[in-house]
Amino acid sequence: MIVQCAYFYIMQTMADKIIRFNTHLVFEGALPKGIRIMNPFREQPGVVDVMTQFYHKFYNDHAQRRIIIGINPGRFGAGITGIPFTDSHRLADPCGIVIPGIKTYETSSVFVYDVIAAYGGPKAFYKDFFIGAMSPLGFTAQKADGKEVNYNYYDSKALTDAVYEFMVTNIHKQIGLGMGREICYCLGTGKNADFLSRLNEKEGFFEKIVPLEHPRFIMQYRLKRKQEYIDKYLEAFSI
Repeated sequence: MIVQCAYFYIMQTMADKIIRFNTHLVFEGALPKGIRIMNPFREQPGVVDVMTQFYHKFYNDHAQRRIIIGINPGRFGAGITGIPFTDSHRLADPCGIVIPGIKTYETSSVFVYDVIAAYGGPKAFYKDFFIGAMSPLGFTAQKADGKEVNYNYYDSKALTDAVYEFMVTNIHKQIGLGMGREICYCLGTGKNADFLSRLNEKEGFFEKIVPLEHPRFIMQYRLKRKQEYIDKYLEAFSI
């Protein structure tokens, strides 16, 4: 029976493995007061179907990819689509997958898909890369006025400590989907890169980590230099 299960897992395409990974994500620990876990695969109607279409379209093979690791899903990107750095607009065009009745705009996805276009389009890009995250589930915090906002795993030590083992476990699982260990691209040259680098020294995930400026930072503070950063991404991907 164990041999049969192992054989079945090996024969699965990367798409099958990613879909299973996403649909089995669960965090059972305790979070700091005022912080909520965000799991689009259980909270958003239709997300599993959309995510399934996406990965079957671009990952339905057994080829190894390089991994790009972000921070954690945001409310208007993967928090809605289930696909990192992809809002409903870019999911429809250029990916050709429509979420009925939902329109979202996520600033970071604009830059990421400019990079993807420069690389040769979604088919070429996703054949070579998989975008994951330190935490594959997102977090939100409630402000004094009741508004819910994005929260990152490193925004408080209490949250980092609470989700530490969850992140370690799920980085191992993301690598196990079929990622190469030679190189990892880290989105964020500050706190995310620092944390991942220290974690990598302990866990030995990758041989090399290449930090890249986070898409949101570029779009918010370096917009006039966007092409320069697109070129930087492309140069890093050519290593």
